[in-house]
Amino acid sequence: LTEAMVKTGDTLDFEGEIFDVHSIGGVPGNKYALIAVPTAAAAGLRIPKTSSRAISSAAGTADVMEVLARVDLSLEKIKEIVETVGATLAWGGAVNLAPADDKIIRVEYPLGIDPRPQLLASVMAKKKAMGANVVVIDIPMGEEAKVENYAEARKLARDFIELGERLGMMVDVAITYGGQPVGRAIGPALEAKEALMALEGKPVSSSLIEKSTAIAGILLELGGKARRGEGKAVAKEILRSGRSREKFLEIIEAQGSRGIESSEEVPVGKYHEDVTSMEDGYVGRLSNKALVRIARIAGSPRDKGAGIWLNKKKGDRVEKGDVLFTIYSSSKERLEMALRAARRLMPHKIEGMILERIPSYHEEG
Repeated sequence: LTEAMVKTGDTLDFEGEIFDVHSIGGVPGNKYALIAVPTAAAAGLRIPKTSSRAISSAAGTADVMEVLARVDLSLEKIKEIVETVGATLAWGGAVNLAPADDKIIRVEYPLGIDPRPQLLASVMAKKKAMGANVVVIDIPMGEEAKVENYAEARKLARDFIELGERLGMMVDVAITYGGQPVGRAIGPALEAKEALMALEGKPVSSSLIEKSTAIAGILLELGGKARRGEGKAVAKEILRSGRSREKFLEIIEAQGSRGIESSEEVPVGKYHEDVTSMEDGYVGRLSNKALVRIARIAGSPRDKGAGIWLNKKKGDRVEKGDVLFTIYSSSKERLEMALRAARRLMPHKIEGMILERIPSYHEEG
């Protein structure tokens, strides 16, 4: 199926090693590619990364990148940018890559199906068509993610590696934590802002830095730019030095910049409202699905400025009245609808610090 899908469209040919990275998705705020790709490219790896737009999520990587630059690039343009700058973050739908796959997706989406063999073929056909011979696959695992347990994640990982071997590609798989959003931002502009904040060295959620540098680190190890086990540390140093940001701005410029160069300049929805905690305790659970639903009701991804900024995440201490998250939208009506949905869906489950009280024998009498 994969080979057949590749043959239905155009392909890119490069000299030498070409790297790529792909997440199977299913976790909100998964903007790691905007940090991992320029970090690996800053070390000299070539990555013609193409991504999808959101289908059922609040933002695809292409939606996030489109806030900062053009993503509808031709294959010729992608090749030219990769040869000169080292990497792209383009939209796969703008090029004729494995078009049979897009037709299958259009049929599947309304039916709510995403069969595993189709997922494997879909991802690998597009990577093969882009000329990639070394690929890192991210499988987020956790409650409400596409993959909910280790057994399933490992099986899928083995399937990706085996399919890669048959296609003459080296595939490494990272099983990552998908039980809550990556970082704090959900929605195109907010995610672009948070990615820029991370690249600028501003304080951001550790989950975003950890995931981005871990995946960039695997790419660096596979590309011979770091010794095995040291990739993440090398990636963190590239990020800390400012080289990742420099490379990212080069990529933006090459793709067609929208004139945004810092996190402060990213335009987000002009209407926003806080959702606060009704009680003291800690965040015992955070529902990915509820957060995505609220962000989409607010207008994301079509309204680039719509989405959610999370103030509190799983395990955080909360006092009554604390802001749990802020909803953004470019429309007052949509913001009102999203607020109503937030009160109904309650994505944060606040639990008391005492899980159970066991009384002494004296009290029982």
